[in-house]
Amino acid sequence: GILTGRHNNIMSTPNEEYHFPVGGNDLLEERPVIVGSGPAGLFSGYLLALNGFRPIILERGEDALSRTQKVTAFWREGKLDTECNVQFGEGGAGTFSDGKLTTSVKDPGNRIKFIKETFVKFGAPEEILYDQKPHIGTDILTGILVRMRTAIEEMGGEYRFRSRLTDFETDGGALSCLIINDREKLPARVCILAPGHSARDTFSMLQRNRVPMEAKAFAAGIRIEHPQKMIDFAQYGREAGGILPPASYKLTHTCADGRGVYSFCMCPGGYVVNASSEEGCLTVNGMSYSGRNSANANSALIVTVSPADYIPFLESEEDSPLAGIAFQRTLEKHAFDAASGAVPQILFGDLKKGVRSTSWGNFTSCTKGRSAFCDFRTILPGFIRDDICSGIDAFGQKIAGFNRPDAIISALEARSSSPVRILRDENLVSSVDGLYPCGEGAGYAGGIISAAMDGMRCAEAISEKYLNLFPKVYKDDLL
Repeated sequence: GILTGRHNNIMSTPNEEYHFPVGGNDLLEERPVIVGSGPAGLFSGYLLALNGFRPIILERGEDALSRTQKVTAFWREGKLDTECNVQFGEGGAGTFSDGKLTTSVKDPGNRIKFIKETFVKFGAPEEILYDQKPHIGTDILTGILVRMRTAIEEMGGEYRFRSRLTDFETDGGALSCLIINDREKLPARVCILAPGHSARDTFSMLQRNRVPMEAKAFAAGIRIEHPQKMIDFAQYGREAGGILPPASYKLTHTCADGRGVYSFCMCPGGYVVNASSEEGCLTVNGMSYSGRNSANANSALIVTVSPADYIPFLESEEDSPLAGIAFQRTLEKHAFDAASGAVPQILFGDLKKGVRSTSWGNFTSCTKGRSAFCDFRTILPGFIRDDICSGIDAFGQKIAGFNRPDAIISALEARSSSPVRILRDENLVSSVDGLYPCGEGAGYAGGIISAAMDGMRCAEAISEKYLNLFPKVYKDDLL
């Protein structure tokens, strides 16, 4: 058979299952609360619900269907709801993305398998179980979120939308109460804090309460578009179709100054979307529907920036763990002002020349939201702009046409990861007993899968410490 003898690229793997730990002894009188319904909050809530904890999930935005309507209206009319947008609402920022299910995180506990099988159970295509680069797509992901929420509610869990965490209270150093929307007090001894990377007001609240945090490196840059057919021919030697899906790429380059520039969240057949969440600030992201059938491929091209890089650009944030947020906001304000709230765009050839573009080249942009040509010298710091140009030229040696002068560049991509980390101990607890920082926003994940895995770890830590409140529901459903 195929497994007789040696094969460098073929191996057998045991069909192992994920096992949720049970066995805590501490009595938990209040139901656990989860702040945020992105992948971290979703999977921590699902596991806790399966095991009788009846979690309460707080989401500052709206449910997936209402959120989709709000976001579509924003792209069409430009009216931003700062509490319900591409960043905030059911499913988190990943809802309006390509729905990629890849990660480089090691998985000795089979959590990734559980995550993918759960997605399939609630409506994802089965090929995500075996595809090398699985993705779901925004259109399918929305329905999955609704069905998972329904299952959590049927198991005794509860979702509360338009419920923003604005403060908390402690008793003897332990969490005792959450303040919702500045007025409602919700008793809580256990809270999984999974607010996402854009919850800047939440980070400010934590700083006010002296919860230890630290500034961390993150990445900033642009989105670049090419015709999808060009990427297909460069990668396949032919146009996609039949068994060949729209082609993707993953590129890295080390610049002369030692910084790395790399592609991130590549969206075959996708759209560049206005992903803003604050008035007067603008950021972009990439999104694909499940069919990946737009005319263009797009990807973030981003440069890693450390505190040493961005603190010199700030006036009063040198000693603050929120210095990276201040830098993000500064760049996003420049992007908003450059095109009066439209997505700033420029052709690559003009970016290198330092001039404003006036017309498209041989193809046009696939953008969700209003866009306009503008001068990028007012948006990007010189070191980011120079490194991106260097990277694009280098990538042109790997993918024919990547550095074509009419490649379309949109700004600003600055929400690829959190610029802050909420510190936690080996039991995943912060300095406030009962508060579990979790997921991408807390600085412990980067993408749907890794965030969901971190949510599972937090749910496991709670189960290992506390008794189940109620008998398990749907016990046979725990894969």
